[in-house]
Order: sequence, then structure tokens, then C-alpha cells
Amino acid sequence: MKTTQFLYRNSLPLLLTLISYTSWAQAHFTKVEQGTVVEKPSDSRSVNFVDVNNDGWEDLFISNGPSSGQHNFLYINQGDGTFTSLTDDPIVQDGAKSDGATFADVDNDGDLDAYVVTWYGQQNYFYRNQGDGSFLLDKDPVLTTKGTYSETASWGDVNNDGWLDLFLTNSEGKNKQNQLFLNQNGNHFQSTETPANQTKTLSRSVNWIDINKDGKSDLFITNEGKSPNELYLNSGKAPFFLPEQQEIWGELPTGSMSASWGDVDNDGDLDLFLANAGYYQEINNQLLLNDGKGNFTQKRGSTLSQDGGCSYGSAFGDFDNDGDLDLIVANGFCKSKLENWLYQNDGKGNFTRLPTALPNMASHCSFGLAWGDINNDGFLDLAIANCQNGKNQAQPVNDLYLNNGNTNHWLKIKLEGTASNRSAIGATVRVLTKGGKWQMRHINTQSGYCGQNSLIAHFGLGSSKKVRKIEIIWPSGKRTSMRNQKANQQLDLVEE
Repeated sequence: MKTTQFLYRNSLPLLLTLISYTSWAQAHFTKVEQGTVVEKPSDSRSVNFVDVNNDGWEDLFISNGPSSGQHNFLYINQGDGTFTSLTDDPIVQDGAKSDGATFADVDNDGDLDAYVVTWYGQQNYFYRNQGDGSFLLDKDPVLTTKGTYSETASWGDVNNDGWLDLFLTNSEGKNKQNQLFLNQNGNHFQSTETPANQTKTLSRSVNWIDINKDGKSDLFITNEGKSPNELYLNSGKAPFFLPEQQEIWGELPTGSMSASWGDVDNDGDLDLFLANAGYYQEINNQLLLNDGKGNFTQKRGSTLSQDGGCSYGSAFGDFDNDGDLDLIVANGFCKSKLENWLYQNDGKGNFTRLPTALPNMASHCSFGLAWGDINNDGFLDLAIANCQNGKNQAQPVNDLYLNNGNTNHWLKIKLEGTASNRSAIGATVRVLTKGGKWQMRHINTQSGYCGQNSLIAHFGLGSSKKVRKIEIIWPSGKRTSMRNQKANQQLDLVEE
């Protein structure tokens, strides 16, 4: 197994000399007030932390979707605390009415490609990375069919052949059906009929997850309105998906926009957060705990299920590096609760909202969001896409928050597949620290509705100065194990 290790020194002092900011004693983050990312008004949708030029620094893609159309944004990380805005590339010149976006190495050539969906019956856009962070529009007639009202899409390997397939959600139009596209050796795609794209629901987000730990990627779809959410188990062969009928999905209040999966209680299985909303209508969110056998129980009485908002984007991430997954939730298209919520996990799946952790949070409509370590200091930073709350509202600017950090330790793991798809989408990474505490991360291309966290698995280690054991289950089924790795480093691991 090939490994590359990078040790990063904290670059926050440099960053603070390059931006003006407001710092509160209670704040865990510093809001970036100047710079290209936070100064241009837009009606934004998706947030994706992706290293498009393979220089080791997380770049930032933000899609824009007003009804009149608008160019998307791709910000290139300069490695010194600043970003430059890419302007002379097709991915930021289509002027489309964009919605969700998803990035992964679709053709296994070593760089991240992009699929950006649109609403209003327009075509969707497939962009191939040229290896240097520039993109060319691929006019594959299957992927760029016109007339869709698409919400988002996500890359995942449905048949474990090493090539990433694509699932697309739609929410309007004559044909509201979702779509599955099979990757044909990275060259072109084939539209495929499965039970997962035969229901005419108003679908929003989609997640590839291995819910029953059988090594195959299952599918979870959130639906707005009165349609229940859908869980499909992967059979491993065409037509791939079998609907999983569980009473819990029918009993939950309907109107889900986002789903985020993560092991919130560190018991070795994926739990589920649902962000719910009606159009300008508040609906409580839900947290569902997995019993390890794929059975879910709603955690009632939790702060997460009592805040009552119009929630759209969501994402798990250990922002304080204490060894458990915290949660960020975006609210928008609401009459009053136009604020975003950061929740801190106590390690047992109990969450507390931190109202002052994100300083200078403006009261405007927000959509997608994502976590990524933009300054390579080992602490997760946050980007939020903001939107118009109504046609008469001025377009807002987007938000970028730098993590102030603390004394806790961390480990980052970047995977490269060989037998598996090169982005290692679908891989599971587990780490063991002192006291017998295991943590788990699942590599995926959608961390919530219109949001993609960094593809680098991030672990907070608390006071642990080393990791006793690392276990990786690759999509191919291969396993990698390592012992006694130092904290505060990034490991680049190649599948062997």
C-alpha cells in the first residue's frame, strides 16, 4: 500500500492578517468579511468543497439558480488564505438556472469531474476536468437531456465495477421521475430503469449509503410535499434497487429537503438526520438512530426535533475535533426563522444548539452548505450558499467561516482507489483511539441537499496524540489496516 504523509502547521495567524473579522469570546468561528468568496451577490444553491487542480488545497464551487439564470462560481484556493475566482472556464460561463452539483473522478483519470443540474425545464451540464482544474463541457446526450426540473444528483458505484454511476432527482415537470445513469467505462452513460426511478414523487436530495453493511451502495431519497421518503436496498444486479418498506418512513412527517448520514453516537452504524420544510412553512426536523441492524428509531425530545424551521441544507462534521459528529443546518424560504443552526454533539448523539458560534450571521435565506479544511490546519471550515427569500429581495452574498481551532488533535485521510473507483466513493474509514473509541466516516459525494463535504475523511481525536488503528473497507471489498499513526497529519492512501 502506498502512503504519503503531510504534516501541516497551523496557518490561521496568516489567514487573520488577510481578512477583517469580528471575534466573539463564545465564537468557534471567524466570519470572513472580505474577499472574492463573500463579496459578490448571488442567488446561490449548492456548496462543494473539491480540490479541482490537485494541489492539496480545497477549492470551492457554488452554483447559482435564479429564474433568469446566473453564472456559477468556482473559487481556486491559493494556499495563502485567499481564493481567486475562475472566470474564463465553461463551468462558470453557462449562465444556467442551476441547482445541485456533485463532483468525483468519473473517468478514473486522476481529477474531479462535475455534474451540475438545473431547474425550469433546462438541460443539465456535465463537465470533464482537464487535469489542471479547467473544465470542458461534455454534451453526452444521455446526461444533458433537456426538459428536466432537477434538484440535485450524486455519484455512486451501483454495481461495484469501479466506474461511478449517477442518480438524479427531479421535482417538477411532466415526468417527475428520478433517473439512474450507468457509467460505461468512463466514456458515456446509459439510462437505466429501476424501481428507484419509477415513482413520480417531488424528490429533493439523494444519498448513496450502505445501510445493511453488505458492501453494496443503497439509495435514500428525500421527498417534499406529502410523499414519504424512500429507502432502496441494492441487490447487486439489475434492476439493482428493491424498495425497503419500513413503518418508520411512513410515520414521519413529510416534507423532507435534506438527509445527512453519520454515526452520531459512535456505535458503528449510520444514523440519519432529516431537514424538513414546507414552502414558507415551518416543520420540525428529525434525528433517527440506527440499531445496527438497519432499524431506525426517532430520537424524540431532542433539540434537533424541536427547533421548528424551514430547513434545506444539512451536513455532519466534527468542527471542534472532540471525536464526534456535530451538525450544521441551513434555513430558507421562511417567514421568520431565517437563521442557520450549528449543533454540538456530546458524543452520545445528544445535540445542543450554539447560537453564538457563528458570529455576524445575517438573517437571510440559505440553501446548501458544506464542511472543508481550507487552510489545512486540521479544523473544518464552513461555507454557506445564500439565496433570495422572495423575488423582491436583493441577492445576498455567500458566507465563509474559518474555524478558530483549539488544542484537540486530528487526522485526515485521503483515499485513492485502484480496483475501486479512483475517488473511493463508497469507502468506509474507521479509526480507533485510546480508550477503545471507534469513529467512522463514509466517503460520498452528497453530504446533504445541495452540499458536498470534502472527500478527505476528517477525524477529531480530542486529547489523543496518535491513532491506535485505522481500518478501510474499499468499495471493491478490499480491506486496509494500519496501526499506531501520529495525530495532526494527513495520510494519502492508495488501494492495493
